[in-house]
Amino acid sequence: MQEKWLLAGLSVALLISTCSALYEDQIRKFDWRGVNVGALKQSRVDLNHFQPRILVSTNEGVVASLCVKTGELVWRQVLEQKPRGDIKLLQVSGFSDDSSDTAAAPMGSNLGFDMLTVQGHAPALVRGWNTNMGALEWEWSIMPMNIERAQDAMWIYSKSVLYHVLPAWRSHLEVTAYFASSGHSTGSTSKVIAPWITPESCTLSGTFYVCTEGKQLISLDLVSKSGQVIRTSLETEPNEKTQALTGLNGVVIVDGKPISVNKEQSICGGLQSSSYAVGSFNYRKILAFADLSSGILKINALYLDNCAPAAELEQSLPFPKHFGTPSLNNFDCKQKRNGEGKNCLFLFSTTSESIVAVQQGRVRWSREEALANVIDSQFVDLPLADTEGTLENEMKGKAGDIASAFLRRITTQAVQIRSLFLHVIGLGPPPTATQRAGLVRDSFGLHKMLVLLTRSGKIFGIDNVSGKHHWQLYLSNVSGFANNEQMRLIVQRSAKHFPLQPLCTILGKNAVNGNGVLYRFNPITGQVAEGGLVQLDYKIKQLSLLEETEKDFVKGILLIDASNKVHVYPEHATPLADGMYLYTADVKSAELSGYFIKYAGGQLSSTHIWNARLGGHNSEQQIIGVAGKNPIEHVHSQGRVLGDRSVLYKYINPNLVAFVTQAPDSTHKSVLNLYLVDVVSGSVVFTMTHRKVRAPLSIVHSENWLAYSYFNEKLRRTEITTIELYEGKTQANSSVWSSLQAPPMPLVERQSYILPTIVEALRETITERGITNKHVLIGTASGSIVEMPWHMLDPRRPIASTTQGREEGAIPYIPELPLPTESHINYNQTVARLRNIYTAPSGLESTCLVVATGLDLFVTRVAPSKTFDLLKEDFDYILISIVLVALTSGSLIVKHLASRKLLKQAWK
Repeated sequence: MQEKWLLAGLSVALLISTCSALYEDQIRKFDWRGVNVGALKQSRVDLNHFQPRILVSTNEGVVASLCVKTGELVWRQVLEQKPRGDIKLLQVSGFSDDSSDTAAAPMGSNLGFDMLTVQGHAPALVRGWNTNMGALEWEWSIMPMNIERAQDAMWIYSKSVLYHVLPAWRSHLEVTAYFASSGHSTGSTSKVIAPWITPESCTLSGTFYVCTEGKQLISLDLVSKSGQVIRTSLETEPNEKTQALTGLNGVVIVDGKPISVNKEQSICGGLQSSSYAVGSFNYRKILAFADLSSGILKINALYLDNCAPAAELEQSLPFPKHFGTPSLNNFDCKQKRNGEGKNCLFLFSTTSESIVAVQQGRVRWSREEALANVIDSQFVDLPLADTEGTLENEMKGKAGDIASAFLRRITTQAVQIRSLFLHVIGLGPPPTATQRAGLVRDSFGLHKMLVLLTRSGKIFGIDNVSGKHHWQLYLSNVSGFANNEQMRLIVQRSAKHFPLQPLCTILGKNAVNGNGVLYRFNPITGQVAEGGLVQLDYKIKQLSLLEETEKDFVKGILLIDASNKVHVYPEHATPLADGMYLYTADVKSAELSGYFIKYAGGQLSSTHIWNARLGGHNSEQQIIGVAGKNPIEHVHSQGRVLGDRSVLYKYINPNLVAFVTQAPDSTHKSVLNLYLVDVVSGSVVFTMTHRKVRAPLSIVHSENWLAYSYFNEKLRRTEITTIELYEGKTQANSSVWSSLQAPPMPLVERQSYILPTIVEALRETITERGITNKHVLIGTASGSIVEMPWHMLDPRRPIASTTQGREEGAIPYIPELPLPTESHINYNQTVARLRNIYTAPSGLESTCLVVATGLDLFVTRVAPSKTFDLLKEDFDYILISIVLVALTSGSLIVKHLASRKLLKQAWK
């Protein structure tokens, strides 16, 4: 018995020794996380359930339950990524066309469901959920015979049976019935001849398959055994695609008008609206519709049985512009004896990908789901306080002599003392809006404004310390560029030029005509600045940021249009574009082109100077990754000290850009090619080929090194390859780099490592002066962010431990890279669907600011070399003060005693 207790004690001790965690007081002290679900796709509002809830499915492949009162998440299930996670059908018990068909499970049975979802197509997964906890209760799947056709498949739920509708365009429909809870086929598969069906003109409304053809609707009841074709005439030919009205069988929306193709389902005529929803009120079916006009959202409703207006549900409220255009998705009313409509909750989806709940004539809550698709990010310094701004103006002044500078300093301090006195007695000037919001620069530059640009065109200004949303903007009809390029967020003027305000610019294209769009705003307040929205009369082909102008400290934007003409915005920065080099890259053809910009006679012109084709002899290769260096990066050390005390100088080419191409291969399945190209001269500095590897690819490029990850198909694992470039033991030019002087080809060190996870994003840490060690942040498919020191990825790690390697501090090479728990900077704050990691320097050289984006948002800070320039939180100020006072007093006493001793010795 004693041996058993001793063994148990040793086991517990070993387990405790291997545990590592944050201190309790550090959790969420320097970081925060925002949890999202994505743009709303389908929803069900249920206010009469014993636990009121809102069940939603989103375009990001998420099913979730929201709190009715606040909109907060009750539970969330993140499904597989598209196309497997694309939700085709959401069916909630009690919300089918037949209200008696609840599909609830009998007592003690595992059949039935609270909520049913159908997702994907190859295979199609059917799942039953428990809506109280979000638990998966059962699932079954089917694998179609024809995978290419299966992606167009649709599903119908009716009376505990699921119907799988598989269209063959311009030919027929195949309808197969399954028992919803078990997946067993009912034995009935029908083939309906329908040569008029096309993907652009058809939709599924309940059990009716409806298509438009000219001025008529052609529909089929797929559940009916008669198979009769129903034709419904229209007044005019539809301008928009027909949409189904959820909740009514056989009712579609044609150009804003509801039309019924089902003889058993009547619909009120004369309606015209942008969005409709079906619900119940006072045990009667209601058709609600909502429209936005001049910033006012109006909600109206009709009883479906007699088309009488439901006056109790009519509402009118101001709708904020940053939400965009709303669309009524679903609503429900709580059953009350007095029959009032005040407890009706209307759920809207918007063009800015927000979810808005309206109740009692006001916006009750909203969720900013645009943050689930962040495409660019910038950390912007906050403005100075008034006193610091006054001192800044004083330091900028150029005094003619010492006396005038001294007089101005005394005057400034007197004004500051006067302002302090007036503020204490309550007679001072009121604080500005930014000061009231706490948006004032701190001593260490850790407090910044986080500006986020999203795919829908919505821009957010978020406090990076607290996570508070200070402002929101929405750009309608603005989208990303061609060639799969997203919109860009550029900082044209920082907050370092007091009293000038910082300036940011969004660059995109007009979704209507494809021309370029610029939007300039103040990133601290979110207000329009210096022209606001500018519609260009040309398409943007390439852009670059110029140097800072002396006039207003604004960095100009250099633009090349589709005809290779050069433009600069603002125009007074045009002379700064002289001598610039630009390149363009075509993703599909893998063709690179270089241009030289010249300013002469008050005009800018571009000259095509080089061209490179990376597509191979058959042009099958496509560019899947491009990585340049961070323009604000500083290289602190130009060399690496070797074991023999010699220096190996880094090949630091600021014009070096990495291009990765991929192409199918009959022998090696897939081939990945890496090219390091000098985009000024067009010369290929280095190239490397990987066979039997494929995406996902993540790449990071910094200083003289490069790291990129990929999936090895042969060995079925994720690998990461690192490359370092060196000039050698002599440096060609230690002060100025020139790509036109043809420097010698670099020495290349390369190494590959194995990672025990799938990599979704790579990013290097960056600091103000580049003194701090470089770490690589690895975003994994599991949602964790791993901080990997560069010495673990160093391609010069020796195979065996040698004296030279130990002198350099290199670790012996081991192919497997460990991912220790203490290196996960987001500990248990998982970032679902992590896509990108952005980094920015802070005022402290030791600290780097980090934001990770995906379905969720995570903001934190890291210190790769520890906080060597910052005192610890538990620093004992009292003890050090006592020690300093004691040492000072002791030194004075000892000095007095020593002088007395010397005096006595002199008298002897």
